[in-house]
Amino acid sequence: MSVHKAKEEARSWSERVREFLRSLGWEIGDSRLYEQALTHSSFAHEKGRANAHNERLEFLGDAVLQLVISDYLYFSYPHLPEGRLTRLRAQLVCEATLADLAERLQLGSYLRLGKGEAAGGGASRPSLLSDALEALFGALFIEHGLEKCRSYIIQLYRPALEKLAGGGLSRDYKSLLQELIQAREGITPEYRIVRESGPDHDKIFEAEVIIGGRGGVGRGCGRSKKEAEQAAAKEAWLKLS
Repeated sequence: MSVHKAKEEARSWSERVREFLRSLGWEIGDSRLYEQALTHSSFAHEKGRANAHNERLEFLGDAVLQLVISDYLYFSYPHLPEGRLTRLRAQLVCEATLADLAERLQLGSYLRLGKGEAAGGGASRPSLLSDALEALFGALFIEHGLEKCRSYIIQLYRPALEKLAGGGLSRDYKSLLQELIQAREGITPEYRIVRESGPDHDKIFEAEVIIGGRGGVGRGCGRSKKEAEQAAAKEAWLKLS
């Protein structure tokens, strides 16, 4: 690819990012920070710009999101005890909820990924989508400070908050269980596949949760390892919460 063509493609992507941010109603000064928020480390390393990716912004955005959602829940649900608030927050800030919001925004179409990551479906991978959205929150915080950032996040989160109020928010039980166990014991649950059955094209997996070396806390089955782990986490969370 010629240098001229590369510059043209970069400019076109930058313009698309600015249009995307305007469509969200965000007041943006310098869009470069937001472009970094949408740049995965695979792209940065491929281009020889090792630090020009979104991981530091994601770190900051995660903390900002935790604070904004904690504040919202504290004042919106004054009758709920700390443990229940913690579990609701876990539902709202977990990878599944963030990825769902990102998919609604078609965020994957704006991610800059390395060739291998892009070929492997990175633009639709929940972990990459959730990280990028948190990185955008970090960029918002840097440019606008907490109050305006809070307003933008709550506006974006409105569908999820309405689902939560109606009791219909889908639950990422692995995240819920991790939050619960880390708060109680300071450790992270682990998972292992204990059984596989069925032909290769239609396998059934059975997983169990291991907490502090204790197996059998929860078990579950699914048509993928991830689905089985979620089912096992759900059983464990319902037992322990």
